[in-house]
Amino acid sequence: MVISVIGVGYLGAVHAAAMAELGHEVIGLDVDAARVDALQSGHAPFHEPGFDEILQRGLASGKLRFTTDYTDIAGADVHFLGLGTPQRADGFGADLSHLEAATESLRAVLPSRDGAPTLVVGKSTVPAGTARTLAAGLEQIEGVTLMWNPEFLREGFAVKDTLEPDRLVYGVRDPEGPRQAVEMLDAVYAQLLADGVTRLVMGYETAELVKVSANAFLATKISFINAIAEMCETVGGDVTDVAHAIGMDDRIGAKFLRAGVGFGGGCLPKDIRAFLASAEENGVGQALGFLREVDMINERRRAKVVELAGEMLGTVAGRRITVLGAAFKPDSDDVRDSPALDVADRLTAAGAEVTVTDPQALDNALRRMPELRVQSDLDTALRGAELTVLLTEWSEYRELDPSRAAGLVAAPRILDGRSVLDARRWSEAGWELRALGRGPVAPAPDSAAEALART
Repeated sequence: MVISVIGVGYLGAVHAAAMAELGHEVIGLDVDAARVDALQSGHAPFHEPGFDEILQRGLASGKLRFTTDYTDIAGADVHFLGLGTPQRADGFGADLSHLEAATESLRAVLPSRDGAPTLVVGKSTVPAGTARTLAAGLEQIEGVTLMWNPEFLREGFAVKDTLEPDRLVYGVRDPEGPRQAVEMLDAVYAQLLADGVTRLVMGYETAELVKVSANAFLATKISFINAIAEMCETVGGDVTDVAHAIGMDDRIGAKFLRAGVGFGGGCLPKDIRAFLASAEENGVGQALGFLREVDMINERRRAKVVELAGEMLGTVAGRRITVLGAAFKPDSDDVRDSPALDVADRLTAAGAEVTVTDPQALDNALRRMPELRVQSDLDTALRGAELTVLLTEWSEYRELDPSRAAGLVAAPRILDGRSVLDARRWSEAGWELRALGRGPVAPAPDSAAEALART
């Protein structure tokens, strides 16, 4: 099939390359000429494991290309809408302006199909009711049908999640109506369906709610364990043991129960706020009011890191602090609503001399915070630090040799904001360690003097 993907940011670019990987002829479109040029030349404008390989294979095979011209996609059988829906500047609601503008531009070229069956498929995360509104305009054109097919990608696993999804959700105007559009989308995903991926067909609004409900639930689970971490910090419990024990209950499950500095990125924070705003607009805001507390717990964990840093140092003013991580999660260069950058900013505002290091995200971090002091080399970043704060759990930080690191820092103190470090190993190497939701871990007596002697 001939497929277009409109909007080739993170979501759209991955989807376009993945569809070419499945054997389709794919044209990716974006109004950002620099992004299109980069993709067309085989250079990914973001870091995502596995994406470079499928991008370059698609380009080399001739099955994938990119354009800024809507007339280039006029003949496509299927058009995917992969536009971003960021939080509105004037409130919590989703900004649909990019999606609406792209839909209008697409409408202008659809009549060239002369009534041939044409499928427009929304991928964006949107408030319930968006698809039905867009369909009212698009389906006035002969042969055009709109479906909604939400994505469930995890940054760092986006290629795998696209090519090996755990389910495919189809939102249609009438689940009991004609099946031609469903059959067209089935043809797009034929290889995935043949591999046994479950396909669910439901109404527009239900499909839209599946995506935002999934994100709201994951955010709630993260904030729940972080609320338990607050309790543990007060009464002397260990949140890692609590999480392990309750996660063994198969009604609860262990995933997303790791306490820490909280969630960030371009999806969970803005999606739960948009969901709350949508509920309020529909008169059921009270039912989802708990999402305000989910959001507030997430914000409080960032403040808690700064508070613990002050406890460990006496005061952060004038002290040299190294922050490990700038991206909101490992295996990504995305710094949108990054807890790591937020904490670095708060520490700087409190008077600390902060240096931030990250394997992939420093350029994006500097675009958002030009005044940030950054260092790409990990050893250089650690050298002279009076406190090290782990805020993005990249493998190189989780696997850092504490004995070697102790020889670089000014003082062996570490604040584990992601609860991923082996406390005993770091203690035996002479480090004072604090982690959210757990009590302080002092240096082992026989190693503290050695660590001090190294510094």
